[in-house]
Amino acid sequence: MSRSLKKISLRDFRNFLKYKGLNKIRTTGGHEIWSCQSLLRPIVLQTHIDPVPEFIIRNNLRTLNAGSHDATYSGQIKSTAGAGQYFSH
Repeated sequence: MSRSLKKISLRDFRNFLKYKGLNKIRTTGGHEIWSCQSLLRPIVLQTHIDPVPEFIIRNNLRTLNAGSHDATYSGQIKSTAGAGQYFSH
């Protein structure tokens, strides 16, 4: 079976972005813009939607060249967030 990425809190996803070396560039309206030099395009988070929906997480992981199937990502998000299981089988 394929893995399904569950919704995670906005705080936990922010912590993951910091862990990956991204910095918050600005907040415009209800959106946070995150980036680092190695990215071709920025990561955009809607600050008024918590928890973060799965499709937004998947799109941002694609921009980071990471995936929900990546075992290292699974360990990083759990250790960074410190709570919960974000992947189901």
